[in-house]
Amino acid sequence: MKRSLISLAALALLSACSLAPVYERPAAPVTAAWPQGDAYQPAPVAAGAAAAHDIAWRDYFADERLRGVIALALANNRDLRVSALNMDKARAQYGIERAAQVPSVSASGGQNAQHANGNTNRQYSANINVAYELDFFGKVRSLSEAALQQYLGTEEARRAQQIALVADVANAWLALQADRERLRLAADTLKSQQITYELSKRRFEAGATSGLDMHEAQTSVEAARNDMAVYTAQVAADENALTLLAGAPVPTQLMGAPTASGGAAGVPAGALAPDAAGSPVMATALAGPDLLAGVAAVKELPAGVPSEVLARRPDVLAAERTLQAANANIGAARAAFFPSISLTAAAGAASGDLSSLFRAGAGTWSFMPSVRLPIFDGGANRATLGVAQADRDIALARYEKSVQSAFREVADALAQRGTLGERLASQAALVDAAQKSFRIHEARYSKGSESYLNALVSQRALYGAQQAMITARLASASNQVTLYKVLGGGAQ
Repeated sequence: MKRSLISLAALALLSACSLAPVYERPAAPVTAAWPQGDAYQPAPVAAGAAAAHDIAWRDYFADERLRGVIALALANNRDLRVSALNMDKARAQYGIERAAQVPSVSASGGQNAQHANGNTNRQYSANINVAYELDFFGKVRSLSEAALQQYLGTEEARRAQQIALVADVANAWLALQADRERLRLAADTLKSQQITYELSKRRFEAGATSGLDMHEAQTSVEAARNDMAVYTAQVAADENALTLLAGAPVPTQLMGAPTASGGAAGVPAGALAPDAAGSPVMATALAGPDLLAGVAAVKELPAGVPSEVLARRPDVLAAERTLQAANANIGAARAAFFPSISLTAAAGAASGDLSSLFRAGAGTWSFMPSVRLPIFDGGANRATLGVAQADRDIALARYEKSVQSAFREVADALAQRGTLGERLASQAALVDAAQKSFRIHEARYSKGSESYLNALVSQRALYGAQQAMITARLASASNQVTLYKVLGGGAQ
């Protein structure tokens, strides 16, 4: 019995061969360099700067409130929690498959009682059972490798989910700040239009002007009221979206406070304040929000070839893990064509008297090797192999698609980055020109050289340019977040 158990242990340590194809990472189905053209303007890179995927999100985002919201989301977001639980499930499944590589040991005991001719005979037994399948052709090992790759793939999927969550929270927080700035601008505009309307009304009642100026001012008041209602609802929706991403109520201090009005003392920004002659005069001390203050610049552009940069992204790595698992499953399917050998052994004691069960002479043992040789299965094994090979080809196509999608995301972000500087500069020039245009019309109106309509049209053009400037600054900040995300940053 001792020799049999030693032999069983030695067989358990035998290295199994593998029938799985040798895995090699597929060539990246993208060009060897990033796109070139007018949209892709190179950005300076500081010497020794870290790559985006090596920059922790706490180091990347500069605003302490934004970092607080991201930390809250990482602790409470339900989608991220599901990803973590999927990883735990895959790790447990891998443990099940790996356990098949070692012998299983169990203990059993029982009693067999028989009654005949008025006599009852009892037989007691206690045994240690050992079972093991010799994995000569690597079936068990291939299944274990497939489970391992699936587990590692879920870990990469969790990291990808975290990257997406960090970027989503940052963009939602920036959108909230931008919409609050739009609301502040709309509120200032409403105040200015109300002032203008009251002045026009008093001048009409005094007989200084016709009712046209008064009614034109009233239309502007109603338009500004409409914008106030729109942006008030939008700010509330932004706050709700941020709360959903965070997975818990977001403290008010982390939401960020609305920007203070930037007008002259006692006059809202953009307000038409009365001059010495009683004519409305525009106060144009409006300044857009510096949304980029909460986001640091990307410290390194992808200087390497795309295949090297994209291979670091967790979503691409997750697709590759799925491909490796499918490759291992081919080995298990091929092993099904070959014999499988199982060894079962038991050692214990048997006695008709429970008190004598473990005395000398009561020992028993058994050793039962078995061989299963597939002869005819109606083509099931061949079909199983075909399924495994098709799954591998599907996983390969999905891996290549993930690389191509990642390449496009980076290229799009670089194109946006290369053109946003020009967009911001042109929008700032537009705001400046609109301000100067209004000042000219305001001066001509105050001198009676033209009607109030021209000043009103110019004021509305300035308001639109200022709103567009907020949008451009938000786009620039969001592009920094997107570029950080698509280069694999945010998983730390």
